[in-house]
Amino acid sequence: MINRRVFSKALGLGAGAAAVSLTGLPTASADARSASVASPVPEVAPGAHTVFPQLKQIRAGLLSVGYAELGPARGPVVICLHGWPYDIHSYVDVAPLLADQGYRVIVPHLRGHGTTRFLSGRTFRNAQQSAIALDIVALMDALKIEKAVLAGFDWGSRTADIIAALWPERCKALVSVSGYLVTNREANLKPLAPKAEYAWWYQYYFATERGRLAMEDKGLRHDLTRLVWEAVSPTWDFDDATFERTAAAFDNPDYAAIVIHNYRWRLSLADGERRYDGIEKRLATRPFIEVPTITLDPDQDPFTAPGGGTSYRDRFTGAYEHRTLAGVGHNAPQEAPTAFAQAVIDVDHL
Repeated sequence: MINRRVFSKALGLGAGAAAVSLTGLPTASADARSASVASPVPEVAPGAHTVFPQLKQIRAGLLSVGYAELGPARGPVVICLHGWPYDIHSYVDVAPLLADQGYRVIVPHLRGHGTTRFLSGRTFRNAQQSAIALDIVALMDALKIEKAVLAGFDWGSRTADIIAALWPERCKALVSVSGYLVTNREANLKPLAPKAEYAWWYQYYFATERGRLAMEDKGLRHDLTRLVWEAVSPTWDFDDATFERTAAAFDNPDYAAIVIHNYRWRLSLADGERRYDGIEKRLATRPFIEVPTITLDPDQDPFTAPGGGTSYRDRFTGAYEHRTLAGVGHNAPQEAPTAFAQAVIDVDHL
């Protein structure tokens, strides 16, 4: 575990394809070395669950973290990490599926979301990748979790990737939507193909003062985030209530500051904190991930890279599978909960 002494030291360190239907199970696999056979997950329709049990709070690092917990207290741990613009409800169907299989499932609100709060008003509202990853390590320490399966998409994939790469002793196995998402700020200075840039329109909007003001305005924030949902999940027929349950998490007083800093930092338009420089230098080397991994590519997600995972395959050096989620958009766990939960259980058996 990373105690306060090791945590402080960490801040100074210089350092093949399987097709999956919307709710179906993998029909083929490649490049995997299974030690045992995982049990199939019962199929559940997206939206079968709408709420979590009452959320818990715990002091962890710089935060009081709000999180959902399901399953047996002594079960093997899975930590599910959401992205933007989403919250813990991305896992509202996945978590019960895993809990029913005997897992202790932890689903935290990331900093700036939901009931998670900074302990001090003086703390810089930093959303650089290493800070968010260390939030989850601190949460694991606070909950006395030595090692867990980490699963995520979007910001959650990036966070899980970082922990798996830099602190593999804390990560039993990894499920990462969109593969290797560790941010390389130097690479981000180079333009992408116009179609790819078009999908990132909000990133550039957030680089402007207009974008910042829009995120601070509740009405504009609401409409903007819903527009993103519709654009990046074109086949997901979610209803108003589904969106509103998640949108409530955006009323966090630090939400706008965290979102704006995250996207500006990625484009080198905002500074991070020097305390994380050592970790960021290590991440800039694109470290390998050695823990067992299943990567998922939703085929309706505009951010899914072409090539069936080939663009990031070389970053994963342990037991590995890649799966394509057919007919699924960006919010993979909420759109395809059975397939996502199956990936978590399968990776635990690689």
